[in-house]
Amino acid sequence: MAYKSRVSDAVVRRLPMYYRHLKELEKAGVVRISSQELGERMNLTASQIRQDINCFGGFGQQGYGYHVSNLRERIAEILGLRHQYHVIIVGAGNIGRAVANYAGFTKEGFSVQAMFDVSPALVGIDVHGVLVQPMEKLESWLEAHQVDIAVLSVPKAYAQDTADTLVRGGVRGIWNFAPVDLVLPEGVAVNNVHLSDSLHILSYRMNEKDLFAAIDAAKQS
Repeated sequence: MAYKSRVSDAVVRRLPMYYRHLKELEKAGVVRISSQELGERMNLTASQIRQDINCFGGFGQQGYGYHVSNLRERIAEILGLRHQYHVIIVGAGNIGRAVANYAGFTKEGFSVQAMFDVSPALVGIDVHGVLVQPMEKLESWLEAHQVDIAVLSVPKAYAQDTADTLVRGGVRGIWNFAPVDLVLPEGVAVNNVHLSDSLHILSYRMNEKDLFAAIDAAKQS
């Protein structure tokens, strides 16, 4: 039987938001905050804040609220940010290089160890201190090194086969930027990042008011 998470995807998606806002509050010297205040900051209701956090146990005190530093630490533990992760990037195009160049990942414990690509124009270049290796070396590299997470930014046609290779090599999590939903075995985590989906949602939000105004007008006619 496939494992079913005890926490909804919506709650999980909000956890990094909590972590980010709590880091900002801690940096600003805020010691404690109520669910109402945190909700106003994050455009959530106080009830939603409490429900989300209570999924992982009670961390607040009635009449006191949440201790900012303690809650940030607890959410960091929930997100697994107390671990060090070995990361490789497969596909050294624009997205792959952007990920490699983002220094913030290293601060959070995600260390890029290697990059791979099929393009002769990219093999051998240095990206933030990491040399891009030819794709034919991927399997042997996986055999010789521990890899926790792979960033996959290859064309759609090659994504599933490449993901299968990564899984056989012991990769436990794939951050997938290829425009396809990967099929992976149980026990391998995947986050499919479809950039066009995000842009489509933005487009919807920009037109939502006019859309429902038209729907309401049609109902009244």
